[in-house]
Amino acid sequence: MNMKRLLVPFLVFTTGLLVLVVTAGLLLLPSRSQQSAGKVPIGGPFRLTSHEGKPFTEENLKGRPFVVFFGFTHCPEVCPTTLYDLTQDMAALGQDASSLQAAFITVDPERDTPDLMKTYLESFDPRIVGLTGTEEAIAAAARAYKIYYRKVPTDGGYTMDHSATLFLMDSKGEFYGTSNFQEPEETRRSKLRQLVKNG
Repeated sequence: MNMKRLLVPFLVFTTGLLVLVVTAGLLLLPSRSQQSAGKVPIGGPFRLTSHEGKPFTEENLKGRPFVVFFGFTHCPEVCPTTLYDLTQDMAALGQDASSLQAAFITVDPERDTPDLMKTYLESFDPRIVGLTGTEEAIAAAARAYKIYYRKVPTDGGYTMDHSATLFLMDSKGEFYGTSNFQEPEETRRSKLRQLVKNG
């Protein structure tokens, strides 16, 4: 008798607890439609100056798919390697890349003047535009693309630590995907082909 009396409340409690856990789980998980409908919040408005010394905003890039990369001209390895690879990738895509644009945004506006960026970019694809601006304007662009950067003191002055991501953006200025210099060549080029095709 005692066992039966204990069993009924135990079953009621266990069933109630199970219902509570399942209900809470369903409430906390976003629905499939919510997951698919959400856009990745990368990219956005910025006001900078091109390596030609002209005002340049995100509107100058819209209308065609584009690539955005943050770096600096005194970068010893990652930036020149990334820009060289991008130049080679765009050349390899041939006509497929005819509508592709690219923006190289400095994280070192103190040294990277429009003139310096113009000289630096002469070694790379002419579709790559160099962008600089005030510290505040660069910080705003970096926030829009969720990138990290900071000044690192050295014996001879300073260098810049920064994210090394290529942001692939569609013709509406919306996030499409990412790439980086450590990916295999064919992976990078495949991503650019898909961007051009679908962007």
